[in-house]
Amino acid sequence: MIPVSCGEIADVVGGELVGVDPAAVVDGAVVIDSRAAGQGGLFVALPGENVDGHDYVGTATTAGVTASLTTRPIEGSPCIVVADSQRALGDLARLVIGRLPDLTVIGLTGSSGKTSTKDLIAQLIRPYGETVSPEGSFNNEIGHPLTALHATGTTQYLIAEMGARHQGDIVYLTGITPPKVGLVLNVGTSHIGEFGTQDNIAVAKGEMIEAVIPGGIAILNADDHRVAAMRTRTQERVLTFGEAPEADIRAEGVKLDAEGRPAFTLHIGDFSGDVQLRFIGEHYVSNALAAAAVAAAIGMPAEQIAAGLNSATRVSAARMELTERSDGVTIINDAFNANPDSTRAALKSLVAIGRSRGARTWAVLGEMLELGDRSGEEHDAIGRLVVRLDVNRLLVVGAGAKPIHLGASLEGSWGNESAFVDTIPEALELLRTELRPGDVVLVKSSKGAKLRSLADALLPGRDELSKFAERDELSKSVEDVQ
Repeated sequence: MIPVSCGEIADVVGGELVGVDPAAVVDGAVVIDSRAAGQGGLFVALPGENVDGHDYVGTATTAGVTASLTTRPIEGSPCIVVADSQRALGDLARLVIGRLPDLTVIGLTGSSGKTSTKDLIAQLIRPYGETVSPEGSFNNEIGHPLTALHATGTTQYLIAEMGARHQGDIVYLTGITPPKVGLVLNVGTSHIGEFGTQDNIAVAKGEMIEAVIPGGIAILNADDHRVAAMRTRTQERVLTFGEAPEADIRAEGVKLDAEGRPAFTLHIGDFSGDVQLRFIGEHYVSNALAAAAVAAAIGMPAEQIAAGLNSATRVSAARMELTERSDGVTIINDAFNANPDSTRAALKSLVAIGRSRGARTWAVLGEMLELGDRSGEEHDAIGRLVVRLDVNRLLVVGAGAKPIHLGASLEGSWGNESAFVDTIPEALELLRTELRPGDVVLVKSSKGAKLRSLADALLPGRDELSKFAERDELSKSVEDVQ
């Protein structure tokens, strides 16, 4: 972070200095995990459902932070006391970004594919200029400002992934980091339980386009009619991507190789070049085109963009992560998160890989969360799709996902083609008993359904179900807002 005095921080966040010299400077990392606290940094104490960050202020003080941002004084520790430490974190990030006039903020949102696209953008543009990109899926009101605070005076590009559960969430986040380049990937059904309709989701995602600063560029998906319609929500330049003939950044001749990895011809203006992605799934074509559009928007040569796409690799775990075991079983771990759109894409990739190998395919599916009144309908539809795609075996895990099993049964699944179990240990026992060499297994669920632990347990050297610890000391996650 750029150096900021405690007095300046107190002024901008409306805080009271307790045991802090106003001239003391914060020039280290801003953290919410006391284990990451260090010399000259700032510890932000956030209250959680199970753990209160205020209990760790003393640890952060011992680690050498200049001060802690708290909602109450902590004896023996220098504090900037505020009414709402989470809101103050955002206010501080807004101050820092406002002092970096040469910084280009690249904001992106969408119902699915944000983190994978963010990773692609970062790999493309890092050779072009110093870049800050979020860890994992740091895309909400906590993770977003934490990412922004990594920007310094030498940072040229800040990639700002932004999620939303409510109208106005993206308005708040773009208020912290106003985008010069604003990208909307798609409008799906993620969090439809909160928004009610896809049209309402489109209103929320379009807040990104409205926030593009004067002289900036809005990037829209030409293949998604709700996204394409957002061009009316900005007066700035619009750049489109997709497979549609009218798209500015376009893919032509998409095909999948034996591992389910897409190849296509990339068109950018007068340039055309071959791209072979190293990612599994046809849905990565749209992600790659979106990343290419961002790179083109900041002035990267088309040849460099194509080369970057060809060399890009998977960064974030549990997103179509393919592992071949020594016994010939292939595990596709896509259990970081799930919604109906991403689950359909993953199933189609599973079938393509199985077909190319002549292998038996398994879909191991858990609940897709936050679908509201449409939950039963959406899960049922996935079960029916599994049958229509001719996936060989379906294993449904958890009561919330049971309509997938019922949908498959009603669609014509028979015998043991579809099975339902209540718990992850039961699923693991069934798979260990019935998997055979050559099988291809997709594991997919929302993060809260915890099938990532099942996928992990199926990997080499893992005999027990793993328990994924939170990376910070708070129960409130900095990740995974869609």
